[in-house]
Amino acid sequence: MRSPRPYAPQAGPGAPSLTERRKAATQLDIARAACELFAEHGPDGTTAEDIAHRAGVALRTFYRYFRNKQEAVAPLLAGGGDAWRALLAEETPGTPLAEALERAVTRSLSDSQAVGEGLEVTRGLLRAAATDQALRAVWYRVNQESEEYLVPVIARLAGPEPDPLGVRLLAAAATDAIRISLELWSATDAPVSGPGSPAELAVRCLHDLTSAMPLLRRDQ
Repeated sequence: MRSPRPYAPQAGPGAPSLTERRKAATQLDIARAACELFAEHGPDGTTAEDIAHRAGVALRTFYRYFRNKQEAVAPLLAGGGDAWRALLAEETPGTPLAEALERAVTRSLSDSQAVGEGLEVTRGLLRAAATDQALRAVWYRVNQESEEYLVPVIARLAGPEPDPLGVRLLAAAATDAIRISLELWSATDAPVSGPGSPAELAVRCLHDLTSAMPLLRRDQ
């Protein structure tokens, strides 16, 4: 199963160099191999050597990019956050934040077959993380980084001189809405769309976590 590549910025000022893009592609190939092997054999039954062999790279290349086998899945997990922040960044400043957030979350979790395939990969990883502390640590770190990257996106959409506390709280709530929905969904056999899907759960979490936030009440 091939999971989708993470969002990649278009060429232009500040765009990644060819070397950086090649490095990212190699990391993603290793991440895909790790995900496949974890799904087949579990983290305990998979070694760094196995992952390097599946990815077609030398073991020293693996360790150039990752400290251990669990860290290897981070690029795939981070790709989902990259994609949804890119969708949110497409929103026009002045658009009601509640609408913009719900639209971006829904699109990022339900837009295409590739998204569905990526969600199934995530489900397998989160199930494996239930018994692997190091894998859980990677999941939590990726979410923390995603929250930090989300802050300037929300600040831009919130208008001139937004309340820094409100922006941080909203970034945390939106990130947790997606994280919690994926964790709950991964523990079930619910489909990738429709009732019980990540998109539905994420929207419910988003409403419950943000409904009283002043930054969103300004939209009304």
